[in-house]
Amino acid sequence: MQEWMIAMLVISVTLIIRDMAKTILAGKKGRTEESVSFCEKHPQKEKVQRYAASFQKLADTFYGMPYRKDYLSSGQVEQILTDAREQVCSSCYQRDLCWGEHEKTMRQGTEAAVRALEEGKEENIRRMRTEWMSICGRAGQYLEHVTESFRREKQNLFWDNRMIESRLAVAQQLTEISRIMETVAEDLYDISRASPEFRENLRKDLRKRHIILKEAWAMDKVEGRRQIFLTMRARSGQCISMSEVAQILSEICGCSMVPSEGSRCIVNGEYHTVHFVEDVSYQMLYGAARLTREEEKVSGDNYIFHREEGGKFVMCLSDGMGSGMEACKESEIVVELLEQFLESGFSQETAARMVNSALVLNGREGMFSTVDICAVDLYTGICSFLKAGAASTFIKRDHWVEAISSESLAAGLVQQIDFETASRKLYHGDYLIMMTDGVLDALPMDREEETMKEIIMDVQEETPKEISRGILERVLGYSDYRARDDMTVLVAGMWKK
Repeated sequence: MQEWMIAMLVISVTLIIRDMAKTILAGKKGRTEESVSFCEKHPQKEKVQRYAASFQKLADTFYGMPYRKDYLSSGQVEQILTDAREQVCSSCYQRDLCWGEHEKTMRQGTEAAVRALEEGKEENIRRMRTEWMSICGRAGQYLEHVTESFRREKQNLFWDNRMIESRLAVAQQLTEISRIMETVAEDLYDISRASPEFRENLRKDLRKRHIILKEAWAMDKVEGRRQIFLTMRARSGQCISMSEVAQILSEICGCSMVPSEGSRCIVNGEYHTVHFVEDVSYQMLYGAARLTREEEKVSGDNYIFHREEGGKFVMCLSDGMGSGMEACKESEIVVELLEQFLESGFSQETAARMVNSALVLNGREGMFSTVDICAVDLYTGICSFLKAGAASTFIKRDHWVEAISSESLAAGLVQQIDFETASRKLYHGDYLIMMTDGVLDALPMDREEETMKEIIMDVQEETPKEISRGILERVLGYSDYRARDDMTVLVAGMWKK
């Protein structure tokens, strides 16, 4: 099943890359007429959308299959009864009486015995055994065989459920791949030529800075955020910084525009297409502080701070179970996979579910880690939280602190995990504070969150790095300055640009 999921992901990525390559190669055939037709007609878009529809249809097929079962079916109970009758009752002198005149009673009694075993209540099982002693001369042998058959069928049910859960994991991934391919199709092809007036004004202003504008495209589709693509070069061996171009573009657009991450830094004598996006409203500054558990050389906690395309800032924190190198490897796998999936365009929840599936399918006993994600939209200030077995996250604003808590299981324990999600609006000057459970566990029992809120309010430092250190120092004061578990504190502050 693991190979199946990997294969499907590889196929989808290959299809996307193939269509992107066709688009890029088509654009290289001609720089004028071909560029215009590239923006006005996109036959490849329909093909990518058909791929997306195919993946979604396959996912729907998986969703339509039977779901997991918590109890044995009537067919499985009938099989248990048949096996017990053949193995135990075949040599009994009362066989004809029991399975002739009293067949209905025997069937009802056997099903009641199976259901009592399913419930697992000792009182019901004892009562069931007592009742059988009064109606069957071989009650002990019969019930022993029923119990053995029940355990075998229950084991088969467990593996069937594991297969069903793996199938659902594949269906979720196929659905997300379909969504991503639709988004790619929109982003690649839903680009239109900028208006003649816009192109002419921009061409005049750029010419004053010795820049020749060849073509300009616009894409206004993501919640009103503008995206501009400019094909341009500098004249007479000039080299002009991209920030100058962004300043000119901002004046014409009436909003702050900046080159997208990874864009060229300068305009030189060769034609290049540069992607400009509307600048975000907020910026994040961040810092971290951590301690390794006593007598351990490596921390079992891992984290990342990551700025994504589309104006999102993401903090991920994972605490591997236990401590030392093994815990470090587990949490490292979690944060690396999360970073990769989020960069690829997967939503937070889908990325977390895929990571959970990878841990479950890994098959290593005891391989599970907490998942803690904070994703801030730098345009709106909306912060989304996702937690699986993670410690509380805190928001500090002026003179109050709020805790975002979770009671969900860690990733890697079960396939169908329920993540705790929440969202909050952040404002200028707010701080996000994430931590592992080793930090809260060092505080007085039953007052961990309240004590942490007091500590956060008591910290007077201003930079995220100093705040994280200040919190850790104060927490150590509650544990005789001994780190009995790995401790990690992440702090990010948000300010309006």
